[in-house]
Parts: sequence; structure tokens; C-alpha cells
Amino acid sequence: MSEVVELITEDNHELSGYVARPAGETRGALVVVQEIFGVNEHIRAVTDGYAREGYLSIAPAMFDRYERNVQLGYDAAGWKHAKELASQISFDFAIADVQAAIDWLESETPNAVGVVGFCFGGTVAWLAACRLPSVRAAVGYYGAAVPKFIDEKPQCPVMLHYGQLDEHIPLSIVNTIEAKHPTIPLFTYEGAGHAFNRDVDPTAYHSVAAHEARQRTMRFFQQHLAF
Repeated sequence: MSEVVELITEDNHELSGYVARPAGETRGALVVVQEIFGVNEHIRAVTDGYAREGYLSIAPAMFDRYERNVQLGYDAAGWKHAKELASQISFDFAIADVQAAIDWLESETPNAVGVVGFCFGGTVAWLAACRLPSVRAAVGYYGAAVPKFIDEKPQCPVMLHYGQLDEHIPLSIVNTIEAKHPTIPLFTYEGAGHAFNRDVDPTAYHSVAAHEARQRTMRFFQQHLAF
């Protein structure tokens, strides 16, 4: 079951959140943080997928501060608009938006809350783990800006996923993250590029990497959230 709810941040910004509820028992709660294409069909499907696994899930509309109801495709026009919006992003505001989503989840369920994010959202997931005490576990997929915040220390378990052929994030950068935080499980996937989990985009999707990362992510959340 899905719905759209309204969230409010500490700085009184109002944003929407796409919510997917489990059909049965709730085993945990998740904030799903979008790519730079908004809470589009793909991100809603990802959120629905976590709900099917038993997680009360919400995808906050992180671009509502700049433009409401952003739902972009992966064509040239979508990329152009996405980059324009991404250039305005403040990670501090992004963290405030995630906190608003966490507050909503905590009002709905006593279950532990995690964060999972993709691309832009992968970096936000990292920062949420470092800065938000309510987060019990976080998973970041191909977070390109994580190295900018590499000196921040996660306060909860974190898992990171990267493609070995990512044209935006060379392995040298991934290796730097791994060297700085050697105890964090960090996986790279042979033959996979950027956005390898994006199954609606044949130019990016890598089914083997997506499946392996998904399995690892679900085991991780099972261990740290659904206990």
C-alpha cells in the first residue's frame, strides 16, 4: 500500500514523501534517498520493493526545496534538468529533509530506522550515518561525493556499493574510502558502472551486480534493523 504524506523539517520547510507500507508485519523502517532524478517511477518502485520485504519505507522529495514534484526520466532532457537541480543542492538541507522523514517514521512505528540511498542519495546515506543519531544502519550505492566527507565518522553500521567501471567514481577514489574506513564493508562489482541498480535504464543496469548488492543490503538490514 502506498501514499504520499507531507513532512516538515526543523527549518519549517514542507516536502512530500512517498510511503510504501508492508502488507504484513513491519520488521523495520527505511528512508530511501533518491538519485538526482527525483522521486520518479524507479525510486517509487525501489521503495515499494523494500516494503515488500517488511520495511515501512519513505522516499522524501529532496528537490522540493527547489522544485516540487520532480520526476525525471533518463533521457537527455531529464539529465539536463537533473544536473541543473543538483547544482543547487545543499547537503545540510538534505540531511534536514532526511531527519524529517525519520521523524515521520518514528511517529508511525517503534521499529529501528535505516537509510538507503542511490548516487546523490548514496552520499546522503553516508552523511545520515555520521550526523543523525536516530539512524541505526545505512547503505550507500555509488555515492560520488562521499570522499568530500571522508573525515566524518559514521555513528552506526554502514555498507557501501560501487561499480568497478563507474565513469564518475574511479576505483582510486573508492580505494581511498576503503583505506580511510577499513572496517566498513565496501563492495565493488566487476563489469558494473554507475547506477548499476537502475533497472529501468538499460544503459546503466547490471543485473548481476544489482542482485548481489540487493542480497547484501537485505542481509545487512536484517542484521541491524530487523532484530
